[in-house]
Amino acid sequence: MFTLISRERAAHAIPWIAAAAVFLAHLAANPHYGFFRDELYFIVCGFHPAWGYVDQPPLVPLFAAATQLGGHSLPLLRAVPALLAGASVFVACLLAAELGGGAFARVLTALVVGLTPVLESFGGKVGTDEANPLLWTLAAYAVLRIVKGGDPRLWLLAGGALGLAFETKYSVVLFGVALLGGLVLVPQRRVVASPWFAAGAALCAALALPNALWQVHEGLPMLELLRNGQNGKNVVVGPLAYLAQEVLITDPLLAPVWIIGLVQLVRTPAARFLALAYVLLIAEMIVLHGKHYYPAAIYPIPIAAGCVALEAWTVRVRFVRPVLAVAAALAGLTFTPMALPVLPEPAYLGYEARLFAVMHVRRSVLATEHGRESAVLPGDWADMHGWPELAATVERVVATLPPADRERALIVTSNYGEASAIEFFGHDLPPVASGHNEYWLWGPHGRTGDVVIDVHGDCGADDHLFAHAERAATFTSQYGISYEQNVPIMVCRGIRRPIAPLWKTIRRYS
Repeated sequence: MFTLISRERAAHAIPWIAAAAVFLAHLAANPHYGFFRDELYFIVCGFHPAWGYVDQPPLVPLFAAATQLGGHSLPLLRAVPALLAGASVFVACLLAAELGGGAFARVLTALVVGLTPVLESFGGKVGTDEANPLLWTLAAYAVLRIVKGGDPRLWLLAGGALGLAFETKYSVVLFGVALLGGLVLVPQRRVVASPWFAAGAALCAALALPNALWQVHEGLPMLELLRNGQNGKNVVVGPLAYLAQEVLITDPLLAPVWIIGLVQLVRTPAARFLALAYVLLIAEMIVLHGKHYYPAAIYPIPIAAGCVALEAWTVRVRFVRPVLAVAAALAGLTFTPMALPVLPEPAYLGYEARLFAVMHVRRSVLATEHGRESAVLPGDWADMHGWPELAATVERVVATLPPADRERALIVTSNYGEASAIEFFGHDLPPVASGHNEYWLWGPHGRTGDVVIDVHGDCGADDHLFAHAERAATFTSQYGISYEQNVPIMVCRGIRRPIAPLWKTIRRYS
């Protein structure tokens, strides 16, 4: 009896231990290279509190900015996604237990979820996907318990999770539709005929409402951004290539676990709606040309189911279980350098070349945007380089201006990454503006534009916008993204058109 109790306690402790281990591993692995382009943008957006922004809801920027109130700190910034990664593993273990898994299923779930590359990546840097594995899995866990006869008040948990997810990334709308669609397609659809379902839906709507109203008030800029992305910026692939990418981003060596899990969910009447939700979500993404990582937050669900199946298959051959666990750990660690910045740049490049040669794939297979994979490093790693140096270069240019020019100058950049880096790392600089995304809404800060530091521009040479223009510096970075190489930094004087009407023409949501 005491042995049974001790085993139960050990099984209940597994999610806590696993979550702590994942959190600590990310704390050690995450803060390398430098601030990512989007991280800088989130921080700057968060320092302009609002109910929404052109290209994301408010929660991620607000939390990102909060970590920098005491000064620049990459470890503190990335502690947030590290914590969320640990929490997502915790809930995935709970889901495995709800699906009938014992101690081994929970341990294996923690290993596979913690080491699946795309999920590792979400926990490795601040981004709008960082909370989705936790929140989507939590919603699925709550609905599964309801379907199995649990307390219908759990609809409040599901609705709250989805509502919070909406305030981090809009893709939760597609997940919510898929989850409800999967439920409607099975006999257990009767669980939605409950006042608690209505209460959960109301809670979800209440949490999502502030940002939804902001988007409507601004003319739904996110929809314009998505349309623009599909017209030349994003890499669009066919259905088969998309499915192949799903296998690659989840690690070809670990992907069989979630594939087994889908079969397991189909074979489990109470959980079949989760398999249908996965199919519906992937279909939505293919039809809407979503990037391969957009649906990735759903993978803890089939992974947990797959680990439960593997546990059941090894009941009579328990000696195989340690082998499976070690194999899963090695398979995941093999791809960890692709998901977390753990190797020095030269070592990474050698490792990537050897790994891709063995796999017979090229880096471009996983490209989501044109031009990002042509840098020395992959796009995400490249975008963690060069930003402090860019700001320092702009500082030197500004220092050459006469005091009167500095007082009325405006720094204008070609994109939000450059603008955010200059704002974040710069010291005593003129206001920074851009026509890109949220920066366009912030405008030219009341400056006339008579003196402009044009970063990555040509002072409107084609339109003869300025009376005088000169290149003051050129910025480049060894490991930076390809389109941030040989960046001209121009000094423009004597604007020939009023800046207010001109600003209306330079908006770029992408």
